[in-house]
Amino acid sequence: MISEHSPSAVDKRVSLKTLRPIAAASLHGVAFYNNSLYALDSLNGYLLQIDPYTENTTIVNPKSWREFVGATGLAIAGDTLWFTRDDSVFYCPLDGEFSPKRFVSLSYATNGVAVWDSTVYVTCQKAGYIVVFSRDSAREITRFYAPGIGMERITVKGEELWLCDDIEQTVYCLDRATGDVIFNVLTPIENPTGLTFYPDAETGEEVLYVAYAYKEPYIRDNPNANPNYELQYRDRTFIHPLYYRYDRENNYALSNGYLVEMSYVEELSPLEVLELPDLEWRIALPAETPRQKIRSVEAVGLPFTEEIQDGQRIAVFKFSPFKSEERYIFGWKAVLEMWGIKYQIGPRDVEDLPELSQEYRDRYLIDDDDLAMETETIRRAAKEAIRRETNLLRQMYSIRNYVYDRLSYGIKPYIDPPDVALSRGVGSCGEYLGILLALSRLNGIACRTVGRYKCPPHPLQHNIPLEPDFNHVWMEFYLPGVGWLPMESNPDDIIEGGPYPTRFFMGLAWYHAEMAKDVSFETLRCEGEPVTKERASIGSLSLNHVQFTILEELKP
Repeated sequence: MISEHSPSAVDKRVSLKTLRPIAAASLHGVAFYNNSLYALDSLNGYLLQIDPYTENTTIVNPKSWREFVGATGLAIAGDTLWFTRDDSVFYCPLDGEFSPKRFVSLSYATNGVAVWDSTVYVTCQKAGYIVVFSRDSAREITRFYAPGIGMERITVKGEELWLCDDIEQTVYCLDRATGDVIFNVLTPIENPTGLTFYPDAETGEEVLYVAYAYKEPYIRDNPNANPNYELQYRDRTFIHPLYYRYDRENNYALSNGYLVEMSYVEELSPLEVLELPDLEWRIALPAETPRQKIRSVEAVGLPFTEEIQDGQRIAVFKFSPFKSEERYIFGWKAVLEMWGIKYQIGPRDVEDLPELSQEYRDRYLIDDDDLAMETETIRRAAKEAIRRETNLLRQMYSIRNYVYDRLSYGIKPYIDPPDVALSRGVGSCGEYLGILLALSRLNGIACRTVGRYKCPPHPLQHNIPLEPDFNHVWMEFYLPGVGWLPMESNPDDIIEGGPYPTRFFMGLAWYHAEMAKDVSFETLRCEGEPVTKERASIGSLSLNHVQFTILEELKP
């Protein structure tokens, strides 16, 4: 007997989850219509209809898939499907044979399309604009500046335009009438390639879903190779809810957060015979910030007492005495809320700032970390970086771009001072940071080092121990009357010669673990005095073990 099977009935309660459409290779446009999610697979040319509850997937253009290969952007208005491909915008009936008709062509490749009543919005990375057309005449009405530098997909929600940018790792909310940015948020995953709002029938909320597409490296068995494996890349694509909260009063927006268990543990393994009386081993604990909250902290291996130093919590482990022949592990384990954050401050907001206080001048404009601020190389670079710019925010942005123009990322066993790194043109995150600090301070911009680790950015891998490959440092700069703002050291330096994304200029991704602000992350004291490196260094006494476990996703 042959029986016909159809998708089973399901409980239609809200089910916000990651959607992984079967057979999809590279999604580059999504749209909701009549309780179904439609997604455009640019690589295969499939137009997929997806049940958001069961993930049952159907190819709805089985005869015309070739017309959609290489297509990007997707919109559904009434019973009409719109998409972009090459330099043109196309449309066709949603319930027909999917025979696209050309609506308009641009001088450059089109990337995304949205339709609202009689208006059509088209994004074009090469032109750097959102071009607005009349749906009736296909004539250009106006154009808005594109907010980012990457390929942008677009959708409409009431009086707002929403865009995602694959390079900026950002979703922007714009005023539909003017194109002005209202706010923007970081996506928890890189390479967003589509976005759409889903009206939740149970709560009445409109949930923002974002598509992602990228190449994932993996180790593949190869019996003909020696050794019998090789590095390969495979397509990965899925759709995931983007949660956000715009705090207008405090000028920032939070996006998807994660409850993360982080542990930092030292394993005593001295390289030389050594005994130190009354040794204090001091390790900074995670900081409380607008984007990071501590739910709990506990000791690992040995107990610690807690002290406050310059506003930072410090775990103090005591050895009386410390003997090199003894073996211990000790450290802390913390459960943290970690969120993506993006500050919403522009140059006009900082035109009339108060003067930097003398306390901050004495503390944050000095060379307190071998920054080579007295060298001719660094002093000349500080002048060249800002030229005649007087706006503090634009100065900081100019300094960042000046450093990015002159450095490429590279690592080695030690960190050179800023003048040497700048002359060489290659640096690690620490060397980028040193130059940024030096140039900023010489221009009167208070700034400080922040670190210390990044959770491996795998937000969909829950309850799996993850270990970072390196430690990491970035910076914060200070706007008088506003506060401290984050800026990454080197991760935005991804395009040779620019333009550079601004995702981490006044923004941090969820995976940054913040600690050690204004204090050293880890120090030794013996009989109340700092232990010099000549007497004993932490690196010669122990091995550190850093581990993250993502427990669950959070909504702001």
